[in-house]
Amino acid sequence: MESQTKNNLLEVKDVCVDYFTGKGMVRAVDHVNLHIKKGETLGLAGESGCGKSTLAFSIAKLHKPPALISNGQILFDGEDILSFDEERLRQFRWNEVSVVLQSAMNCLNPVITIGEQMCDVIRCHRPVSQEEARERAKELLEIVGIHESRLDDYPHQFSGGMRQRAVIAITLALDPQLIIMDEPTTALDVVVERDIMAELAQLKKNFGFTILLISHDLSLMGEISDRIGIMYAGKMVEVSTSEKILYDPQHPYTKGLINSFPLLMGEKKELTGIKGSPLNLFNPPKGCYFAERCPERMDICTSQDPQLQPLEPDRNVKCHLFN
Repeated sequence: MESQTKNNLLEVKDVCVDYFTGKGMVRAVDHVNLHIKKGETLGLAGESGCGKSTLAFSIAKLHKPPALISNGQILFDGEDILSFDEERLRQFRWNEVSVVLQSAMNCLNPVITIGEQMCDVIRCHRPVSQEEARERAKELLEIVGIHESRLDDYPHQFSGGMRQRAVIAITLALDPQLIIMDEPTTALDVVVERDIMAELAQLKKNFGFTILLISHDLSLMGEISDRIGIMYAGKMVEVSTSEKILYDPQHPYTKGLINSFPLLMGEKKELTGIKGSPLNLFNPPKGCYFAERCPERMDICTSQDPQLQPLEPDRNVKCHLFN
C-alpha cells in the first residue's frame, strides 16, 4: 500500500462539496475517494449533474460561494491542496495543474489575440521577456498543429477544433503535471473530436503528464483512459480499468450507461437506456441513491446505502449485490 501511495500523483480522500441555496443545502460531491497515478489517464463519467465538474473544480480549488468543500483532503504529490493559501494556489494553478474547461470559445477572451492570451499565462508565472514568451507561444501552437502565423489571430478566426487546440496549448504552457479536461470535445463533430483525442494521447506520450478526463462519451473515453470512474448523484459507484467498465460492467448504473450507447460495429441491438429521472438532491433517499431506478433493486437498497468496496484487485463497486 505504501508503494502504491508513492506512485499516486493525486489522492481525493472522503471529499464533500456542498452548495448553499435559498432552498437549502445540496451535496454535489458526496464522500468521494479516488486516486490518479503518475502518468495515468483517469476518465470520469456519469449523467449531467452527477458532480463530475464539481469534483474537478475542487481539485484546482476553483470553487466560489455558494459552493463549499466541507469535508476531506485532496493530496497532490503529498500536499493537501485545501490547506493552500492564495499565493501557494497561484503557484499551483497552471504550473502543476491546468484545466481545459467546457466550450473553448467561452474560455478565450474574444477581444484579445491568441498570442496575447498565451503570453499572459507564461509571463504571469515565469520571469521572461515578451519576446521569450512569444517564442514559447509559437512553439506551443506548433505542438498542437497550428501554424505560428496564427498567433496574432482572434478566437473568432479559428474553427471550433482549432480553438480547442489553442486552449490545450495554453494548458501546456508551463509543463503541468496534471491536466484536467472537462468535456474537451463538447460541440465538436466526431471527426474533429477523434483527431483531438488522438493528438492528446500523443502529447501525453511525448510530455508524460497525467490526465483527468471528464466526458459523457464512454466510447471516446475508453480509447484514451487507463481507468474509468462512474459517478451517480455525487457518489462514486464504480471504478475499474477501461476494458472492464466498457465490456464487463458490474454496477447496475454502469450497465445502464453502457447500454445507452449504440455499437458502431457488430450485431445491432435495442438500446435500453436508464428508466426514471436523476435524483433530486434536495431530498435524497435514506438508502442507495440509484435504488428507485435500479432494475436489480433489493429490499436493503431502500434502507441502507452501500459502501464502495473492492470487488477485484482493480475494481471497486458501490452496490449491495456485492456486499
